[in-house]
Amino acid sequence: MNTDGNLNYLNSIGIEISKEMIANNAAQTVVVGMSGGVDSSVTALLVKMMGYKTIGIFMKNWEEDDENGRCQSEKEYEDVVAVAEQLDIPYFSINFVDEYKEKVFQHFLDEYEAGFTPNPDILCNREIKFKVFFNKAKELGANYLATGHYCQNVDGKLIKGRDTNKDQTYFLYTMQGDVLKDVLFPIGGLEKKIVRKIAHDFDLATATKKDSTGICFIGERNFKNFLSKYLSEQKGNFIRLDDGKIMGPHDGYCFYTNGQRKGLGLGGPGGPWFVADKDRDTNTVYVVEGEKHPALYCEFIECDELSWVHNKPEFPLKCMAKIRYRQADQSCTVTETKDGLKVEFDSPQRAAAMRQSIVFYYGETCLGGGMISKIGPSLFKKLE
Repeated sequence: MNTDGNLNYLNSIGIEISKEMIANNAAQTVVVGMSGGVDSSVTALLVKMMGYKTIGIFMKNWEEDDENGRCQSEKEYEDVVAVAEQLDIPYFSINFVDEYKEKVFQHFLDEYEAGFTPNPDILCNREIKFKVFFNKAKELGANYLATGHYCQNVDGKLIKGRDTNKDQTYFLYTMQGDVLKDVLFPIGGLEKKIVRKIAHDFDLATATKKDSTGICFIGERNFKNFLSKYLSEQKGNFIRLDDGKIMGPHDGYCFYTNGQRKGLGLGGPGGPWFVADKDRDTNTVYVVEGEKHPALYCEFIECDELSWVHNKPEFPLKCMAKIRYRQADQSCTVTETKDGLKVEFDSPQRAAAMRQSIVFYYGETCLGGGMISKIGPSLFKKLE
């Protein structure tokens, strides 16, 4: 398309831009993080349509074969090449395997071995995408880094993506304002169905590719089998929390997380069964019957390792928070403690887990977040 065609198309999908802005963008360079998926492919397309000098870069962060004997990064890079050639933009692959293993994956394993529930996507964004990769983009002369995240940069604030079902601010709460000012999220103001339509409208090579799931940059795996390659199995028992009855064997407390239902292998009468707690010292996993069991709920948590997108807010703070990506925002009151924050929820919270991330919001703005360091007494214990 020519400039007028790009302008009309961008305006038709809700991206407000003028002919003058497109012309001015020609003097600036944007490095696009391309993963081989449809979101980053459309991101590269939109950046080019906006008039920027566009460079596609693929991050190679993992190089072991998947369960089918093929290195996932090779397939993803092939898709990056196909899209970049369609868009007629230069593209490169940069190897961050060592950095990923040292700064993300080893921490991921250490946390699981300790019985916690880490989120590698958050750590990857903090240590790789918006640190190592961001700095590399700047070294290459980029004015901006663009990614395919569903979130928005509005006046230097990290705002939820328009598609509430796809919003990814939960994974980006560790972003700092000095980095955020040089980051673009071109699809953040779009719904996923529109992103798919754009990919089909321009017949991109990734238009029909399904969304990726699984561990960041490692891909879809049988999670327990994958962890078993790195963490040794240690047989223990599932014990019913209500009465101490042994319900069956398990392969190690580190393979389970609070609230988990699938993969427990607990058959027979009763159920469904859910993980309510774990004991590292005895290698015990405590289970309860029914998803509404009071042992799954608590009314407050404490957190540390705090990170704020901009300035630290004033406390006490009445805001919203969530302890899981797909969770709806929860109303809470946050106060400072000697070691971090105490978060008291208006409604009991289900399946909080140690070292899980909690993210704070004020309206649509992501303020920052931290890691759960203490879980308040469960409602079950209150009834004892």
